[in-house]
Amino acid sequence: MDLKEKLVSSFMAFENNVDVEHPIHDIRTEAIKNFEEKGFPTKKDEAWKYTSLNSLQKIDFSIFPKEENTLEYHQVKKYFLHEIDTYKIVFIDGIYCSNLSETTHDGVDICLMSSALTKPMYKPVMDVYFNKVASKDESLTSLNTAFSREGAYIYIPKNKAPKKPVEILHFATGNEASLMLQPRNLIIAEENAELQVIERHQSLTGNAVLTNCVTEIFAAKNAIVDYYKVQNDSKVASLIDNTYIAQKDKSVVNVHTFSFGGKLTRNNLNFFQDGEHIESTLKGVTILGEKQHVDHHTLVHHQQPNCESHQDYKGIYGEKSTGVFNGKIIVDKIAQKTNAFQQNNNVLISDKASINTKPQLEIFADDVKCSHGCTIGQLDEDALFYLQSRGIPRKEATGLLMYAFANNVLESVRLPELKNRINKLIATKLGVRLGFDL
Repeated sequence: MDLKEKLVSSFMAFENNVDVEHPIHDIRTEAIKNFEEKGFPTKKDEAWKYTSLNSLQKIDFSIFPKEENTLEYHQVKKYFLHEIDTYKIVFIDGIYCSNLSETTHDGVDICLMSSALTKPMYKPVMDVYFNKVASKDESLTSLNTAFSREGAYIYIPKNKAPKKPVEILHFATGNEASLMLQPRNLIIAEENAELQVIERHQSLTGNAVLTNCVTEIFAAKNAIVDYYKVQNDSKVASLIDNTYIAQKDKSVVNVHTFSFGGKLTRNNLNFFQDGEHIESTLKGVTILGEKQHVDHHTLVHHQQPNCESHQDYKGIYGEKSTGVFNGKIIVDKIAQKTNAFQQNNNVLISDKASINTKPQLEIFADDVKCSHGCTIGQLDEDALFYLQSRGIPRKEATGLLMYAFANNVLESVRLPELKNRINKLIATKLGVRLGFDL
């Protein structure tokens, strides 16, 4: 039995453990039908031309953990942003961990998707938002929808802001020989609300893990959402991340993606601008080595006039690693006065590393300011020589140039403690020690 067949057959067992009378039953059933029809994407699909899931489909993943596991804080402290106080929603092998979490209902709801799906008090919000912006056609999103049960639920009412940032952390203990996880997050910022979220997936052993995650984010009028994805997992962990963002008038949403680890990572980041004077920012830093593979697939759909979007992705690829960037900007005919920028710059520090980049514009309006571009190159030998002539060893000189290369992405991180943490991760990845922060 291959992985697709196992998932489809496991859906029956999954449904037997949930309330089939619940309204989400029909949504799940329709979703599994879509996945069964389409299956896993292949390289024949244009959107997956450079990323193959064949090797993952050969692994006998456990769909449900056999037992609940626990972790102590000291075992995982380094993965938290412990320099500051945060709300925490923590999952161990897909199961909520109360002793590591700190949730709240004090003016805002920072809690669990399982509660939002089952408790009547959340139904009015769920009816409006759940599964409303996530794709109904994308097969892996449908797979997640079919098995949606647990994840983070964050609801920030009008004119509210949490007292501190929110961390969403998923740990895989390796208790299973191989485990597939499918977290589902729903994040809602109502009018004039503000929110900062840090998300991380972390495997703690050498056992294979495949995470198929879906996050829906809704930013109402004048809402501000900062979302940070820290991807620094082990070499046996694979992540498929599907994030869908719906914005209304004058909202601001910033998503930063830091991809440093994992065997295979696929980031599908989709922005839908349904209002005027919206700002959308997509920034990312990727640093890979060995045979790691990261694929960034972005979409910004400008549906109304007078909006802006800014994409800036930097990639550093060493050894036999592979990077993919496929970014698309769509500007509808009505979306006049759009200002859209997209840039993907890459440095190959190994002759065996590769990058496939494809920035795209589809513009149907005539009064717009749109640009896109990409670069692929190697380190500037003249700059390296200059630094070495000033007494800086080549290894440290390389690190300095790499820091400079990534600087304009990091400068927009609005949490100083997180920025400092990312600086240290970059230094570790590059194998250098620098006596300053960006």
